[in-house]
Amino acid sequence: MSLDESLAEIIGSTGIEAGNASVARLADSLSAGALKAADLTAFYLARIEQLNPDLRAVIAVSGAAASEAAASDERRANGRGRGPLDGIPVLVKDNVSATGMPATAGSPALLNAADPDAFLVTKLRSAGAVIIGKANLSEWANYRSRPSSSGLSTLGGQAVNPYGSGRSPSGSSSGSAVAVAAGLAPLAVGTETDGSIVSPAGVCGVVGIKPTLGLVSRSGVVPISAAQDTAGPMARTVADAAALLTALAGRDETDQATERAATEACDYTALLQPDGLAGARLGVWREPSGKVDARTAAVLQTAIAALRDAGAQVVDPVQLADIDDLGEPEHAALTHEFKHDINAYLAGIGGDHPADLAGLIAFNTGNEAVVLNHFGQELFEAAEATSGDMADAGYREARESATRIARSGLDGALSAERLDAVITLTGHPAWLIDHVLGDYHKWGSSSPAAVSGYPSITVPAGLVSGLPVGLSFIGAAWSEPRLIALAHGFELALAGRSPGGSAGIPASRQR
Repeated sequence: MSLDESLAEIIGSTGIEAGNASVARLADSLSAGALKAADLTAFYLARIEQLNPDLRAVIAVSGAAASEAAASDERRANGRGRGPLDGIPVLVKDNVSATGMPATAGSPALLNAADPDAFLVTKLRSAGAVIIGKANLSEWANYRSRPSSSGLSTLGGQAVNPYGSGRSPSGSSSGSAVAVAAGLAPLAVGTETDGSIVSPAGVCGVVGIKPTLGLVSRSGVVPISAAQDTAGPMARTVADAAALLTALAGRDETDQATERAATEACDYTALLQPDGLAGARLGVWREPSGKVDARTAAVLQTAIAALRDAGAQVVDPVQLADIDDLGEPEHAALTHEFKHDINAYLAGIGGDHPADLAGLIAFNTGNEAVVLNHFGQELFEAAEATSGDMADAGYREARESATRIARSGLDGALSAERLDAVITLTGHPAWLIDHVLGDYHKWGSSSPAAVSGYPSITVPAGLVSGLPVGLSFIGAAWSEPRLIALAHGFELALAGRSPGGSAGIPASRQR
């Protein structure tokens, strides 16, 4: 069965196909009584059971999902519905803790860890969402080895891109992207340190939002770096991603970085206007994709034409000063931060698990035949070799340098050209999975936003040999409202360029 055939499956008697199951349509059906949350949850659990053996997008399903869905039905029956996400199934990446489902990061080292709901899971439950299960990921959020294979974890196996046989889903929020693309859930939560939301979203043909650092809590999330880590929504459309971000965003008193979220968080669905691109100024950052093939370059050109047709002013190109110097200090800072942050995380959770990074390395070595059968743990070992001391002068210099380069590059471009956002291709089409040489990932555009802590949104922009390519919108800190309006406008503009639907957008996403 092809992906499009699978996504044509109808949900109950609603007439809604799995490939067009937007939050708004599902919420309307639930409110009208045409659909029960219990039946909706059962529908997605059945799709997971049927399709996941091939896709490996889901590590575990929740034994409590059915009861959560029944509770949603009872609330609606009593006039106590909690809003548009009440009764909507959501998958959560398996580096996020949820009661009864430990945050494993894909590793058996954390299989017996115990921790209550992460703050963002508490927010989802408060909105009435049904936590249907845990999504697969690149083990340890792709921070264990170089080389590695995105979407590969010991517990979840190798996640596979549904748009190409044997193609990588990218990572590390691999399962979240695959699950949304294949209709295993309407919504999923991913996390990003650098590219781990936007890259898999881009190659799997879905929308991903990497929020401003501090808009969404990291409490209860297995860390890499408090300076760059964030969770964010992954969905089929900008509207659905906005609905999920509305539920996720907000202040968490245990995560100091979220203090400003108390005033910045809003209802992001209110920004979904059809003329969101009118009068916008957008700058094209071409450098990441400067040497791509003609077919991939054509995706960018089509996107630029759609933006202009919808009323945007496009400055082409713009430069991000000194951005080529970003990689070295970022790597040095992350290596140091990982040791500090993972040791603190492990010390703060319950259950039976290694006590620190040194213990994780020993666990992997002791279970080498299972855990290290494809790749090693070079990044773990490099991190362990650092002091892990946040006062270390060399570390502080590296972090300050990385942050300065990323922010000055973006701020300079945004200010000099009076831009609402910088746009760029998110990355190249999905490569073949290789468990010997690892990922064939030649380029991506995520680092400036990731290191600066600024927001970015990737939206499907076209196909190259049947494989999705995304367009990223990158803005200043706390500019999610503007970016969502722009991304939604682009989604509508691109869909309107072809009489039969979107020009180059996967058929399963056309509405």
